[in-house]
Amino acid sequence: MARQGDIVRRVLSGGARNGVALMLLGMLMFALNDAMGKMLVSTYAIGEVLLIRSLAALLVLAPFLYRQGFGTLVAVERPWLQVVRVCLSTMEIFCFYFAVSQFPLADVMTFWLACPIYVAAIAPLILKEHVGWRRWSAILVGFVGVVIALQPSSREFGAATIVSIIGPLVFAAFIVLGRSLRATPDTTLVFWQIIGALLAGLMLTPFSFVMPDGRDMALLALLGVVAMGAHVLVNRSLKLSDASTLAPLQYTLLLWAIIFGYVFFGDVPGAPVYVGAALIIAAGVYIVIRERQLKLQRAAITET
Repeated sequence: MARQGDIVRRVLSGGARNGVALMLLGMLMFALNDAMGKMLVSTYAIGEVLLIRSLAALLVLAPFLYRQGFGTLVAVERPWLQVVRVCLSTMEIFCFYFAVSQFPLADVMTFWLACPIYVAAIAPLILKEHVGWRRWSAILVGFVGVVIALQPSSREFGAATIVSIIGPLVFAAFIVLGRSLRATPDTTLVFWQIIGALLAGLMLTPFSFVMPDGRDMALLALLGVVAMGAHVLVNRSLKLSDASTLAPLQYTLLLWAIIFGYVFFGDVPGAPVYVGAALIIAAGVYIVIRERQLKLQRAAITET
């Protein structure tokens, strides 16, 4: 029992606890960012939102980049993997903003709650991890929850629905890749994510630019600062704790989405969203418990 207790304490080390705290704070900031984004994409095109938020984020990030040294932005580990990660990040942001422009915030957050399920499904392909029948069963339950939350019988199966399915899948791949780039400084990771969104905004903005007033310009700039802070927190948390441990903490996004959705937009989720979210969360929690059990077993075998 003493040895088992030592193993548990190592798994839940100080670094892991800090990773959990940073992920929770990052999720709160993402939820605030998402609520602000929903407000803004109702008036401005997604490309313009991406452009202005990226410029503001770069201005805030510049002093940190100067202190770190600009050479670290180019001399990165596994460059092609960095490019893929940036493309996934940009695609996920676009998908999310498009989804919230069409659906209530809590509904979209519920779709994105499936990300831990997708992480468990994608990890064997990217990280060559073994997933047994128990976790595959939980993944299937999570998919059922997604279908229920999407309410295909009552919603037109159009672009917004397709994007709401693709977006979380892209985000899951982004998270898994992040675990493969632990040696890259956080500021470097965030910088290239911002550059990806900036380039996308530059390509899209000329077709639909609307000059913001002072208030909206400030909100668009704040959007970039909040998003950058959230990305820094999440990137750091992924380096301090396992992705399988942190991914379920995204469930806190639903709580914030319900609160922000009601306060700012008067949205109240329907019963299918709650049922689907319950299945997704149950599946995700089981996956985490199972992965933790397997990790403890592997640690125990190593000790013996």
